[in-house]
Amino acid sequence: MKEVLIEVSARHLHVSKEDFATLFGKEDLTKFRDISQPKHFAAEETVTLVGPKNKIENVRILGPFRDQTQIELSKTDCFFLGIEAPLRLSGDLKSSGKVKVIGPAGEIDLESGVIVALRHLHISTEKAKEWNLEQGQSISIKVGDGDKGDIKDMIFDEIIVRSGDGYNTSCHIDTDEANAANINKSTMGVIIE
Repeated sequence: MKEVLIEVSARHLHVSKEDFATLFGKEDLTKFRDISQPKHFAAEETVTLVGPKNKIENVRILGPFRDQTQIELSKTDCFFLGIEAPLRLSGDLKSSGKVKVIGPAGEIDLESGVIVALRHLHISTEKAKEWNLEQGQSISIKVGDGDKGDIKDMIFDEIIVRSGDGYNTSCHIDTDEANAANINKSTMGVIIE
């Protein structure tokens, strides 16, 4: 059985060094805590997102810096803000959504960079080989065990495999998907053969 931890990826942004300087008037992110993937962390810095309908405050930045600023939201977040964002893998930002980003030192009108992230599985290159999984492959993961416990039985299809050296094995879904299955911080899923 190929068990994986299901992690809920709440709204967040990855920021370029240039945009960070505009928003915060300083050069470096301040680490708040490590997150599950090596060398990645939640920063202390947060921003406000402003759309045509509403705003969302305290959206956390994840480090390290990226080449291009990217915001990952749920479909519910997009509806609340009044913006459109495509369903994409991280980094695929061409013709993606736009939003205003406000920090304590300045603001940017992000013309492209907002996505609803596709479900994906982080896995080390070694474990991917052991489990016979390939980069970019689409897989399915089942949660729940049929005992009518707290987790609703559900199968998540079209999870994209993202393998790399040193990755920790975990499946990332957004808050809408997690809420639909009543997933908590310790929920495990099983890859369906």
